[in-house]
Amino acid sequence: MPDWTYHPLRGFAARMFGRRRSQRAALRAFATLTSLPGGAQVVAAVSGLPRTPPESARRLGAVVPVRHAGDAVRALPLLGAGVMEIGPVTAGDVPAVRDAVARRRCPVLVRTTDPVVAAALEPHVDRVIVGVSPGIVHLTEPGIEAARRALAEPDAIVLATTGVLVAAGPGWFQRVIEAATPTEAAPGLRQVGRDPRRWPGWLWGLLVAAGMIGGGLGAAVITLAPVLLWYDNDYLGMHREHLAALNGHLVSFLQHDRITMAGTMVAIGILYAGLAWGGIRRGWPWSRTSYLLSGAFGFPTVLYFLFSGFLEPLHAAVTVLLFPMFVLAVARRPDVPRWSPVTDGPERLRVRALTGQLLMIITGAGLFAGGLVVSVVGLTDVFVPTDLSFLGAHAAELRQANPRLLPFIAHDRAGFGGALASAALAIVTLSAWGWRRGSGWVWWTLAGAATAGFLPAIVVHMVIGYTDGEHLAPVYFGVVSTAVALALSHSYLCAPAPAEAELGRRTTAGAVAADDPPAGGHRRGGVDPNG
Repeated sequence: MPDWTYHPLRGFAARMFGRRRSQRAALRAFATLTSLPGGAQVVAAVSGLPRTPPESARRLGAVVPVRHAGDAVRALPLLGAGVMEIGPVTAGDVPAVRDAVARRRCPVLVRTTDPVVAAALEPHVDRVIVGVSPGIVHLTEPGIEAARRALAEPDAIVLATTGVLVAAGPGWFQRVIEAATPTEAAPGLRQVGRDPRRWPGWLWGLLVAAGMIGGGLGAAVITLAPVLLWYDNDYLGMHREHLAALNGHLVSFLQHDRITMAGTMVAIGILYAGLAWGGIRRGWPWSRTSYLLSGAFGFPTVLYFLFSGFLEPLHAAVTVLLFPMFVLAVARRPDVPRWSPVTDGPERLRVRALTGQLLMIITGAGLFAGGLVVSVVGLTDVFVPTDLSFLGAHAAELRQANPRLLPFIAHDRAGFGGALASAALAIVTLSAWGWRRGSGWVWWTLAGAATAGFLPAIVVHMVIGYTDGEHLAPVYFGVVSTAVALALSHSYLCAPAPAEAELGRRTTAGAVAADDPPAGGHRRGGVDPNG
């Protein structure tokens, strides 16, 4: 889940409304969403969180003040918090605490110094803490090493303070869970046997990706050479020469539609290859969800022919071939973690990367909205005003010349819209869930998909002379925002992942510092054993 809404004065919402207001608004919105019928199940299904190790499932959580307790005990457990502490609680807070814990989704502890408050709340919460509790560790720094070290103690309860969540965002729980999850080496292609029935989901995912890339390149070759295949000629009752005679720009218009569609198919293939090899193969639960959401939207778009009236045999054949592989790719949830824990690295690079993450998510959301609009227009009006200006004709004229011409063009347009929305879903979810230091494959996947999607679209528009600024503005915006996002995040995403031995040495160093209490009773290294 993206962290920008929680980061102090570094997110768009924080700049618009102030740090505290944006944090409270984000927490309240998430708590409200999860309280709706089915909301918690939807969030859990698409959160992408790895499975919390059983030995730390109820030992990692957060400490929150009473004023935020109602929202926190509903929202934070779905982001990975397995236990919550509310405190300090005074006599006047008792009614508010009772109301908050009535809707809890995890064990709740209450901290107070008043024995009367303890007696009043003991029947309503899972544990009341009066005074010092050595088994509870309060983390005051957002780094994951101290949390990982604290969780190594089998009986310790590790709680993030408000300052940690403000600085690191709700994704902090996910990063700590990942760091605390035992892993093993990810398999390569040589480790896959010859029996397809035993092939893992990531291999089927790679085959779907290869099919999408091959299909896109094949469509580009066809478009640049004959443009129309025999079944196109049969459906239209016309050949390329007839279309050119009907309207001098019509063949170029068809080429521009189909080249753009071909580039989008290649972009989807690159996204699927990255998700399969870099994500599903390593056991990331969110990568399977991302793959599933994108394909579940994209494959059914073959049914657009029910509205356009034209079914392209090649499109249908590719769908029939790849869909069973897609099902096999996402049928099983990844269950063996194969990732390596990494640190957050320099703060300045992480802040830049968060800005890049936000830009990438906005770009993906814009592409998704654009894909929906293109699909709707393609299945209704077929053309936008700039299309008709380029063609120098009205839709009625084309329909009168050949009644099958508009359904034929509508199939291309709507199909491109569906493919664009499918790619956008993968971009949004990959950017939201996969943005972590050392994940260079995320950066290269997004860069490759952007190149395959944007470059052919711009080139073909330039070549055919369809250079209307209003028409190409969304493309230019996507290029610029993607380039800026990738530039801001390169040093963070492509940072070399530290070896496990190095990480262990850093963790040990942190443990030594944390065990040396200075004057005043607090400990260094971001750990406060008693709050």
